[in-house]
Amino acid sequence: MSRPRVSVVSDASGAAAAALLGDIVVIVDVIDMSTTIESAIEAGAWQVFGAAPDNANPPVPVVPENIGRQAAKSALKDGRDIILATEPRWASPAQREQNARRFISGVRDQGGSISKIVPNAGAEICKLCTLEGAVLVVVSDTGGTAFDAAFNAGGIVTTATVARTLAKKGIEPSFSGAARAVALARQYSSNVSVVAASANSWEDILAAQFIAQIIQSNLSGQVPPQQA
Repeated sequence: MSRPRVSVVSDASGAAAAALLGDIVVIVDVIDMSTTIESAIEAGAWQVFGAAPDNANPPVPVVPENIGRQAAKSALKDGRDIILATEPRWASPAQREQNARRFISGVRDQGGSISKIVPNAGAEICKLCTLEGAVLVVVSDTGGTAFDAAFNAGGIVTTATVARTLAKKGIEPSFSGAARAVALARQYSSNVSVVAASANSWEDILAAQFIAQIIQSNLSGQVPPQQA
């Protein structure tokens, strides 16, 4: 194919539409879903997903049960833990569980179980649990819902953030997420859609635009902006 197209879209509806086009879908939810996932990948998480909470009501289909089933299949195959990160941040695990009952039912349908429930805490998640080798799922209102919509529309979904993690600062996290998207675009000969998880979140929109620029620079063979 010719040089891949890189687009910036928003919300779960944009994520689902991008997936239906066959694009690689990159979810950007700076506070906090994609930052939580970036930190988990950095800490050695084996696989990561997002899923919609029980109260999600976007204008496109979301099926968190499917995410739960897929997470359980992945974990059970190699005897890995499933860690659930969700909201409210300041709540008990039991209260957080109420936010993710549909996702959890999918895990249980497949014979799996949740090893630990922690808050969706961005970079701080690395201090709350052992992530190395685990399957992490973030159930959240915007990023999780956008991921869910794209996944259930048949998309190949990844994430990116501009926020610092425990090990990366400056624009390093942005380059990490962009590199994953570029690798997938080349692997599948696909276009890329970078999704600002919420059109009402200016940080997501600006971050999505910046990450899209890095992806475009890499795909076109140009040298992307370097960290000072």
